[in-house]
Amino acid sequence: MRFVSYSLNNRLIVAPETLVENPDLKPVPFGELPEIKPQPLKSLFEYSEKLQQILYGKMLLLDELPFLLENIQKHFENGFVMYNPGVKKTKYGWQCNRCGNENNHLFASFSCFRCKSESCVYCRNCIMMGRVSVCTPLLSWTGPEVEHKLNHKLTWQGELSAGQQIASDRFVEQVGKCGELLVWAVCGAGKTEVLFHGIEKALKMGFRVCIATPRTDVVLELVPRLKKAFPDTSIASYYGGSEERGAPAQLVISTTHQLYRFKQAFNLLIVDEVDAFPYSYDKTLQHAASTAAHPDALHLYLSATPSRKMKKEVIQNRLPCVKIPIRFHGFPLPGPKLIWSGEWKKRLERGKLPPAFLRWIKSQAVCGRRAMIFVPSVSSIEKITELIRRHVEVIVDFVHAEDPLRKDKVERFRQEEIQLLVTTTILERGVTVPFLDVVIFGADHEVFSESALVQMAGRAGRSKDDHNGHVLFFHYGKSLSMLSAIKHIREMNKEAGF
Repeated sequence: MRFVSYSLNNRLIVAPETLVENPDLKPVPFGELPEIKPQPLKSLFEYSEKLQQILYGKMLLLDELPFLLENIQKHFENGFVMYNPGVKKTKYGWQCNRCGNENNHLFASFSCFRCKSESCVYCRNCIMMGRVSVCTPLLSWTGPEVEHKLNHKLTWQGELSAGQQIASDRFVEQVGKCGELLVWAVCGAGKTEVLFHGIEKALKMGFRVCIATPRTDVVLELVPRLKKAFPDTSIASYYGGSEERGAPAQLVISTTHQLYRFKQAFNLLIVDEVDAFPYSYDKTLQHAASTAAHPDALHLYLSATPSRKMKKEVIQNRLPCVKIPIRFHGFPLPGPKLIWSGEWKKRLERGKLPPAFLRWIKSQAVCGRRAMIFVPSVSSIEKITELIRRHVEVIVDFVHAEDPLRKDKVERFRQEEIQLLVTTTILERGVTVPFLDVVIFGADHEVFSESALVQMAGRAGRSKDDHNGHVLFFHYGKSLSMLSAIKHIREMNKEAGF
């Protein structure tokens, strides 16, 4: 995209090349323009409320806006829209203004048709959100703020456990204040229900609220529950492929990657599973969460397995924390059982399953209980699934992050159409299925960290009618992560009084 700049009444005006009729003005890539400042706001201008709803609190590419370029330019010239650099040069290298990436190896150049440059630099870190480059501006709203409604109704009538109530009260108390709060709750503690009253207070204060989570599966699970709890509230889900991403909403449920699109949009930002990959490892996702929140926002973190850094901050009283060591139904976390299965890698190479695992498969098929079988890699998932199918007559299927039928398969598993679901760690969090056993095949594999094993074990026993779900670690030698996960579960049960 090429732009031109010209002076009008001692003010710098910027316009796309296609809208400029003066042939004497030289078009250049957007990144080569001098610093652009917001135009004075002309209050008499009849701005588009739809554009306001879509762009307010966001940073979007021109291609993401369903408006004519002429319309967008008029909003800029009247002070309602701002053109911001997409990728800019700094004294240390390049910086992406959308995701905050400053790692030079995550930038590349290409021959750009839009700006006619043979080496237009773009950011590879957030390419999945649409390419942002030196010549592509990011647009933000600089006009009047969106006024959110205050009349919201919470229809959820359930009762909170003692632990949930303490956490809920602490959350409600903090709403309206800036700062941070960690809710450290065991798997199955009922974190979603803990959020309801705090979200209700925030909405009634006219705040905009976001619940961000690293996994799409968790978004898909949360949305119907929140829409049922807040039937009068505008709610939208943001994830790759979502049809609601352009919808205006006061309550947003989003993957953490979608936070790249927002800027100072939320007065309350809730980050669920704050320890989960990729959020815990990706500094740009953490930057996105910080940028998406208003400077005076409350940041609420939810986790069953906080990182060492967060635990240290809690101990040093630098991070306020409230802990829920017991599940909502009052029963302890199921303790994992270790089962030695020999050299499972070599057996798989020979097209065989470990005898101990095979015995369990056959007994599980007979008893009729559902089970999640976690495996170390996508490369082995189809092979393991096919080997299981040879020995049982029940319906067995597999799912992983790139599976196009992932959403459908998880739903079929919930509806008991699939009895045994083989999966990667993609389902270690957020998916709740009653009457479920959990198996980790090759639990000694390096891909299974302590937090991952705790989370996977936490899928079992989540129903009060089936709190004793089995958790089995099939292994070829006890790993440090396995022992740490077992210790973690025992300590939480001990703290809960078991």
